[in-house]
Amino acid sequence: MKLVLFDCDGTLVDSADIIHASMVATFREAGLPEPDKAATKGIIGLTLDIAIATLLKRAPDAESTRLAGRYKEHFIASRHLPSFQEPLYDGIAELIEALARRDDVLIGMVTGKSRRGVERVMETHGFGRHFVTIRTADDCPSKPHPAMVLECCAEMGVDPSSTFVIGDAVYDMQMARSAGAQAIGVAWGYHNREGLFATGAHAVIDRPGELLPLID
Repeated sequence: MKLVLFDCDGTLVDSADIIHASMVATFREAGLPEPDKAATKGIIGLTLDIAIATLLKRAPDAESTRLAGRYKEHFIASRHLPSFQEPLYDGIAELIEALARRDDVLIGMVTGKSRRGVERVMETHGFGRHFVTIRTADDCPSKPHPAMVLECCAEMGVDPSSTFVIGDAVYDMQMARSAGAQAIGVAWGYHNREGLFATGAHAVIDRPGELLPLID
């Protein structure tokens, strides 16, 4: 049996616009210099307080924790706007369905998103029934700590050596390597190919369908 663990933001869904807008609103409200979009993309995948501390160029502290709370409020409010979107990348729906049809594969998620945010994605796109194990920012230490992967492996009874972590960020590659899993980067997300290989990617794919032969 093989376990395939997907990151969410930047891997399954393109949420950069709404994340950046919420981050800008948070920093503007606090009277802080607003991060540019490239900086915001660079921290997507980290647990929120660590992501904000990284943008502030310091260690997590009381201010980053407070700002994380305000960010959550801005993000939740944005869900009620007509413009709110977290669209699937092209080919992701087909990939999930193809994996779900296999009797030698289990599908899971390891994400810096909140549990509530993951539930929203699952509800919106209708593939929650295929994900049998999920770890979020509410459950485990931030990436690149390997806890998310190791807990999913333990829950499913699958060895890390038979586990594939699929993600767009260097943190995903570092997490996979630390857990002893296969690290597969995706080129359509928020970090670049060179960074993914530099942090341990065993392979980087350009389209979702390219994953299937890698786990055969």
